[in-house]
Amino acid sequence: MPESSFPEFLELSLDEPINAATRALVRNYGGFFEAVSTGLLAIILAVETALKALPWWLVLLLAAATGYHAMRHWAAPPLFAGLFFLVGILGLWDLAMQTLALTAVSVFFAVLIGLPAGIGLARSHRARIIARPILDAMQTLPSFVYLIPALMLFGLGKVPALFATLIYATPPLIRLTELGLRLVEDRFTEVAADLGATRWQRLWDIELPLALPNIMAGINQTIMMALSMVVIASMIGARGLGEEVLLGIQRLDVGRGLVAGLAIVLLAIVFDRITQAYGKRAEHR
Repeated sequence: MPESSFPEFLELSLDEPINAATRALVRNYGGFFEAVSTGLLAIILAVETALKALPWWLVLLLAAATGYHAMRHWAAPPLFAGLFFLVGILGLWDLAMQTLALTAVSVFFAVLIGLPAGIGLARSHRARIIARPILDAMQTLPSFVYLIPALMLFGLGKVPALFATLIYATPPLIRLTELGLRLVEDRFTEVAADLGATRWQRLWDIELPLALPNIMAGINQTIMMALSMVVIASMIGARGLGEEVLLGIQRLDVGRGLVAGLAIVLLAIVFDRITQAYGKRAEHR
């Protein structure tokens, strides 16, 4: 054995205990995970069906109206409507709606988890100490690692892709929500407390509005990271634009992969500009 090798008697194998625990989880709670998977899949398919049922011109109008409401500039409506129109011209409208549905559901659950978690971490120093390494692991652990247990628990399809996206995209929202609340100056909450405001009133009327720019930045990052997961999600049957990129890789079809990647970028530009605009308006207020 070369001198530079690590001593074998000090090596610890965790593979089999982890596999055994995962198998036991599937064996004992398989029915529960199947029920969760069925419910989440129904939500994703309902959103996807609703988006596909909308006329394409109505989606363009909604994008234009949202862009104007966010930016309050005459150039916003034609810009955002034009970006969605370009996706349709590329022949990827239905796939874009599938990607949009999965992203929307993922971001919804990320906000549902991330906001309360961020508020809780801002309230407790001990919780922050415990949560930080967990959040670091969620962001740095390769996505394929937690796709394996997700596949074992939920099978192929959109649901494991949803869970993988949540694990990857939720930490920025938790971190920035916590940061925003901790940056709120004590003098504001102290005055409110002196005036008789309850803890819930201080949180809802003072702390969250003042932390809103950071929260919007967190939502922006969550959306961007959710969109960046679409290719990995397509590897486990999530379909959408990521599937086109994956097919381009498998068949060495540069054009197919590039066009699908361009459509993902167009969606990312729309969501990035809209969330940034809302964040700037909150900061200005």
